[in-house]
Amino acid sequence: MNKIIKLVLVGLFGLLFIPQANAQQAKYKCMLQMTNYEGLEAYVVVSLIDPKGKYEKTLYVMGPDKQWYNGFKEWNKTLAKKKENLNGITGASIAAGDRSITTFSIDESKLNKGYKLRFESAVEDNKYYVGDVEIALTTADITKKKEGKGFIRYVKLNKL
Repeated sequence: MNKIIKLVLVGLFGLLFIPQANAQQAKYKCMLQMTNYEGLEAYVVVSLIDPKGKYEKTLYVMGPDKQWYNGFKEWNKTLAKKKENLNGITGASIAAGDRSITTFSIDESKLNKGYKLRFESAVEDNKYYVGDVEIALTTADITKKKEGKGFIRYVKLNKL
């Protein structure tokens, strides 16, 4: 009987930590505005980059056809090694001059520790921008509007 009570108490104690694990994930609304470039719709990949500049996780992919993912040379190398499951984090590609609003989660334990978000953009028969937009994951920078260097005009995040 004592073993059963101990087992129940250990189980209940373990349940106390589950909400804390979920509380670390914060949802952000991402508004992305494209430039008025010439060409087809752009694909955009949003990744979490660690303090050493390595890919840690894909947060969102704008572009549904996997056959075009090889256009993201740097990201695709990591994808081939990690075999990430992209189900549920992909959406439509985005045309020149258009705006996209998406939502993704960011682990708040990564804030103020040297991590950043990287927005890569590519257009078929056109250029590929590895760091079109990069946003430092700091409490001061994460919600600031950030200008792009390629097909992306700017990105703005808001915590939900």
